[in-house]
Amino acid sequence: MFCDAAALTASSGCSSSTRLAERRDLHRQPMSREDKEAQEDELLALASIYSEDEFKRSETAPGGEICVCLDLPPNFSVAIKGDCASNEYMGSFEDIVSFLPPIILDFELPPGYPSTDPPAFKLSCKWLSPSQLALLCQRLENLWEEYAGGVVLFAWMQFLKEGTLEYLKINSPYEIQLCEFGPKCIRNNSGISDSCSATGPAEAVIWDKRAIQDVESVAALIDCILDFNEAQQKKCFDSKWYMCNICFSEKVGSECTHFKKCEHIYCNACLKDYYTVQIQDGQVQALNCPEPKCSSVATPAQVKLLVGEELFSRYDRLLLQSSLDLMADVVYCPLLNCQTPVMLEPGGTMGICSNCNYAFCTLCKMVYHGVAGCNITTEKLVEEDLEEDQDEKLVEEDLEEDHDVFTPEKLILVREEYLEADAAGKKLLEKRYGKHKILKAVERKSTEWLETNTQQCPNCNASIQKDGGCNKMICRKCNKDFCWLCFAVLSTENPYDHFKDISSGCFNQM
Repeated sequence: MFCDAAALTASSGCSSSTRLAERRDLHRQPMSREDKEAQEDELLALASIYSEDEFKRSETAPGGEICVCLDLPPNFSVAIKGDCASNEYMGSFEDIVSFLPPIILDFELPPGYPSTDPPAFKLSCKWLSPSQLALLCQRLENLWEEYAGGVVLFAWMQFLKEGTLEYLKINSPYEIQLCEFGPKCIRNNSGISDSCSATGPAEAVIWDKRAIQDVESVAALIDCILDFNEAQQKKCFDSKWYMCNICFSEKVGSECTHFKKCEHIYCNACLKDYYTVQIQDGQVQALNCPEPKCSSVATPAQVKLLVGEELFSRYDRLLLQSSLDLMADVVYCPLLNCQTPVMLEPGGTMGICSNCNYAFCTLCKMVYHGVAGCNITTEKLVEEDLEEDQDEKLVEEDLEEDHDVFTPEKLILVREEYLEADAAGKKLLEKRYGKHKILKAVERKSTEWLETNTQQCPNCNASIQKDGGCNKMICRKCNKDFCWLCFAVLSTENPYDHFKDISSGCFNQM
């Protein structure tokens, strides 16, 4: 259970608070015109100086909320140890951050401010301990005394922003102290707890009801630190200007994409055009940083933001398909009108499609044939179909006078008719000739086309068609460069060297 200001009582050892309370009792009076004008002028000045994220004025009473985000040194490291907080958290956390959640000052201006009374306030923070916050409260009181009847809110904000780290002697690496209430937390007569230590000028925890460590749990604190740090980094990035190395124009950060791994920055307009072409060409594995020889890859969130919903759907589908293609235990249903991914059993040669229930051999992609060898060629299948049809014709000649024999010519005609037919036409053809024969014919067309028009990638054996361009090819499945003439896998760094090598048979044939 973490520290809750509502459960705390003010320290009896705080003589400064006692003096201020006595002074308020002695000088209590109705608000003067001077005090009212001073309060209004100060609140208006703060609203004009600071943004709404830093200063919010209360609508119901003279007061408001001040959020102070500290300027941390470079490479500032924060840590939470498993033994410094609740027993529910046994791990540890350590990370380098550029921003930490703000210190929040809630204040209300009494009628006697600024002439006689100081502002009433509470100070809360997620990563400062109650002891550290109590020390800051004391420092704010001292500043009020130093200003002797003048407005003090701006001075408080400046101190919290610029002086907190130095005053509390906070350096990197900084360990966040989380105080636990319970049997081990004992408050002695001086208002000092002996249960945990604090970093800073004091070596023991001094309780102050105005000091609130606003923490629900360690996990929530870690999430808050990481989320706030990321949000502030994004806010800073969006407000700065950067040079795009594609269009050589300066763009504001909100119009750019930042690759965090390599720190390269390009404008969204150039990246959108670049990724759109890649996705349309099916090269979803090549959505990397445009910087030469850079291995950083765009995240799906970045791609979606750049190319929009429709193109992202294609990217997402192709990325899933390419991932499945690289998995050794996944094949596609060989039926052309299905193509559902099928997970294979280890060591088995039978695949069963979960969509159409087609059982097939994973080696030859034909109907599962048990222990029989995969020696069935396309020509043999045509011959078997012809023999089967001839036998059926002889047996049922008197019943089916118009029975069609699957000659090679007839096979092509039926296949084309089936592919062009609508759903009702397909069902009629399947009923007439048999669904199994129709699907075999369609599959053979696909196989024949691949054999005639494609070659296999020398790295992953994917079928590739060359429709123009040079002889340096890129496989869309494994993203490897290879030569279309000799099918040698080329160097990733310098793929064109293959065509410049005099000893190569492909010299000057790019």
